[in-house]
Amino acid sequence: MGRIRVGISGWTYAGWRGDFYPAGLPQRLELAYAAERMSSVEINGSFYSLQRPTSYAAWREQTPDDFVFAVKGGRFITHMKKLRGVETPAANFFASGVLALGPKLGPVLWQLPANLPYDAERLDDFFRLLPRTTTAAAALAAGHDAKVPEDRALTVADAERPIRHCLEFRSPTYCTDEAFDLLRAHDIGCVVADTAGKWPMAEAVTSDFVYVRLHGDTELYASGYSVEALDRWAEKCRGWAAAGDVYVYFDNDAKGFAPHDAVSLLDRLS
Repeated sequence: MGRIRVGISGWTYAGWRGDFYPAGLPQRLELAYAAERMSSVEINGSFYSLQRPTSYAAWREQTPDDFVFAVKGGRFITHMKKLRGVETPAANFFASGVLALGPKLGPVLWQLPANLPYDAERLDDFFRLLPRTTTAAAALAAGHDAKVPEDRALTVADAERPIRHCLEFRSPTYCTDEAFDLLRAHDIGCVVADTAGKWPMAEAVTSDFVYVRLHGDTELYASGYSVEALDRWAEKCRGWAAAGDVYVYFDNDAKGFAPHDAVSLLDRLS
């Protein structure tokens, strides 16, 4: 049996204060508060901009020893460059401090825009670039440019550990046996993305782990998950865990449902 980890996508939301977060809880303690109640968090600030080693190190220190972070890859790579010519941007991403998470580094998520259709050659080139160990990530990070200044770059790993990668696509052109076989050939997880029907949801298992993003049951980013829906997702997670690890992140944050749904799902799985 694999381990099932459940958490939230990001943790700094003003609307959660006085609701999930107790009134008066200092913002600097929000991550620690969330980490006491769930087993993983997806770092999504890394999607919008390069972070700093000091930030990753602080997040590591604020969480329990057996906690794990997923890290969302930068949108400059996925949405602006669209996976083409991204060796230096990938070096910048890994040099920005990801390795400071040490043993708490979990899967790296790469989310593609809906207007990027399946292209086998493009994906194959990108997958070959991705580092599969922390030492390989450090070697790639050494190729960073001035966007990550030397005094803010982390290009060494404290130990050699595997790095898992997964792909969240939003174009239906990826829902083919050819695409799933390509993911399997490169050991890339296929993200199970529930988007209230807006984008495709594929449940193909393409690696030794399953990565789930729950963006909203009936309304994208806004609706919570019903008792029946949470029961269904718990059953799915148990099935996937029979073959490997499972990571589940709630991204229905707009109205504050995400952390409550994460805790409810964990209760069902405990």
